[in-house]
Amino acid sequence: MIYAELTDKITGWINERVYGAGMKGVVIGLSGGIDSGVTAALCVRALGAENVLGLIMPCESIEADTRDGQRTAEHLGITAKEIDISPILHAFAAAGSLDSSDVLNLANVKARLRMTMEYAYSHKRLVAGTGNLSETKTGYWTKWGDGAADFLPIADLWKDEVGELARYLELPEWMLVRVPSAGLWVDQSDEDEMGVTYDEIKKYFTQGSDSVSAGAAERIALLHSRSAHKREQIPFYHARGWLDGSK
Repeated sequence: MIYAELTDKITGWINERVYGAGMKGVVIGLSGGIDSGVTAALCVRALGAENVLGLIMPCESIEADTRDGQRTAEHLGITAKEIDISPILHAFAAAGSLDSSDVLNLANVKARLRMTMEYAYSHKRLVAGTGNLSETKTGYWTKWGDGAADFLPIADLWKDEVGELARYLELPEWMLVRVPSAGLWVDQSDEDEMGVTYDEIKKYFTQGSDSVSAGAAERIALLHSRSAHKREQIPFYHARGWLDGSK
């Protein structure tokens, strides 16, 4: 079975990344969604449940997200710590006089605060990222937020492949049918926010722009081009050639 082999490959890679770095385990943010669930399950297989710490970080979140994060930890048998970062968000917004009506900006702040907390718990642990290929291609992640991590186990898998892997890993049905959402505001869903479906994204990049509607193709192309900077290394000015006279 292809997903059995894939699991072996990824878990072996996780083991090498973590222990090769001289670390003892990983820390991962648990949203209750399928991406974090699959990533955590792979880490458990690679390192043992005792070496995986899950952080559940509600931030003006709906109660179901917190509950599902807890259910994920219970299903996998890992230690989970719940940290309400809402007061941090409020203090941060007040200190910077941020516009409270700018929902998207505050959503990005939430993602970055969560990742800051993950790194605060990363002593002798690596931070496991949960992004998938569909999100990478469209830029559907926050720069230096959920996009910041030490390694990304499922970043080369399309969203439907993450679902198939979840089934192989025997993750609970409630997780498999859960509407994909970053949980950054009430009733938010990934596909509604992006304006296209995960199926359309995969078809566009694997079968060409003609495989989806003109409207979907235009939207995906826009998302991909606008997020190009997210997929690049941090650019820097190459001063050495000028300073040493080689240019």
